Formats: sequence, structure tokens, C-alpha cells
Amino acid sequence: MSEAQDPEEFYRKLKSQLLDTSTWPSIYLFKFIVPTDAHKIKSVEDIFDNLGAVIHTKQSKKGSYTSVSVNVRMKDPDAVIEKYKEVGQKVEGVISL
Repeated sequence: MSEAQDPEEFYRKLKSQLLDTSTWPSIYLFKFIVPTDAHKIKSVEDIFDNLGAVIHTKQSKKGSYTSVSVNVRMKDPDAVIEKYKEVGQKVEGVISL
């Protein structure tokens, strides 16, 4: 999501796309780019703790950033959006893809 884009409009459009393209509940792949910092990476992992998520991390070539991919079963598009919002609020510098 770009800085200039209205967050609520972005999430409204995302919800519509998710409803159109998936049957819920569904496995959803979250992707985040996080500054390489063990605490920030752990914070993202903790948000998905106890959900049966499969989490993969991969550092960038220079080691400045870490990609965090989270595969997890979500009940509906609203649950997906809530997780995006939670990560954005709790993890400074995160980029949601």
C-alpha cells in the first residue's frame, strides 16, 4: 500500500478481491518485508503464533531486510485484513506485500 493511498479504501478493495478469488476458509499467503532485526521478525512470527502457520524467512543479499512468508488458514477476508493491520501496528518499518 502506498503512503498516498487511503488505507480504508485499500482494505475495502482487498476484501472484494479476496471474496472474488477464494473460497473461505482458505489458506492465505502473507508476505512481509522487515528490516533485519531479530525482535521485529519475532514480532511478526508471534502475531501468527497458535494459528498453525508455516513461516519462512529469507534475508536479502546485503542482509538489510528479511522477507517473512506466512502460510496460514484464515476464516474469511476480514480475518486476513485484521492480521495485516495488526502487523502494521505492531512492527515498525514493515512492508506488507
